Amino acid sequence: MSQYWNNQLMLPAEELIEAMTASPVLLGTLLFSPVKLVLDNQSDGEVILYFSRDGGTTMIQWHTFPAAEAMVIDDDLYTLPKGISIYADGAGTGNFSVSYFYLKE
Repeated sequence: MSQYWNNQLMLPAEELIEAMTASPVLLGTLLFSPVKLVLDNQSDGEVILYFSRDGGTTMIQWHTFPAAEAMVIDDDLYTLPKGISIYADGAGTGNFSVSYFYLKE
């Protein structure tokens, strides 16, 4: 039987959070590639989430979150690249939050 020890450490990145304004809002840019990702619509309205690899010139509509919906992406094998920008567009009252962990380099 093989002995496997993974000593990689997960570290928390700073939360990306902004209030919704009824137009696309830059939540932030990933400083690291996430291994655990929490996307949380904390508003009382629908929010559309976009990703951009070119600073917002081209925005890829990814998912529409109903009011108060959260999603956890927990996959150590596949990840988003660092440097990708995340935008949210919603008309409700409240925030949209992105929280994530990354592996220590």
